[in-house]
Amino acid sequence: MIHEWFQELTAWYLATLESGGYLLVALLMAMESSIIPLPSEVVIPPAAWLAHTRGTLSIPGIVAAGTVGSWVGASVMYWISRIVGRPLILRYGKYFLISPQKVVDAETWANRFGLVGVFVARLLLVIRHLIGIPAGIVRMDFLRYSIATVLGSAIWCAVLAWLGVTAGRDPQLMAGSVHRIALWVGGFLLVVAALYYFLVHRQIRAARAGRGPS
Repeated sequence: MIHEWFQELTAWYLATLESGGYLLVALLMAMESSIIPLPSEVVIPPAAWLAHTRGTLSIPGIVAAGTVGSWVGASVMYWISRIVGRPLILRYGKYFLISPQKVVDAETWANRFGLVGVFVARLLLVIRHLIGIPAGIVRMDFLRYSIATVLGSAIWCAVLAWLGVTAGRDPQLMAGSVHRIALWVGGFLLVVAALYYFLVHRQIRAARAGRGPS
């Protein structure tokens, strides 16, 4: 059952990618970088695999489209936060799955690391789509914010593209082996979660306590 569902979903998405092309990749990544909970991990890797195996798209094009889309979504978050301000974000963010605590954590991260924090945030779970909120609230220079966002997003999209191509070389995975799918997804999430814990969670906790990381 899961095997058939996975194959059908993969076939549908790849067919949609072939017709939608770079514009679809950019649109999905713009959604991922805003308030819509659409993981980039399900957008870029299949597109990169398609580019690698069928040649209808190019991997550099996929990375570029993903980067542009990420910048667009991050820019929307920035300007909304800059215009409406912190009180409205805290009050109504919960309706868009953005809790006040998430906003506070993103602010703590941004205040602690500035533009470097924006760059690193584009490579991490949880805060990657939230970092535009504190950046907009504190009116961070938009050009510098954009540069950090583009650089971080490009690296992230390149990593995901590499993952898609590498995973595509696993015949059992492409055949829909649930065991292989679980190994790939679980391993990737474990690495990203570890990075989030050591680079973000501990730093935010330390900032709250007013001391350096333990």
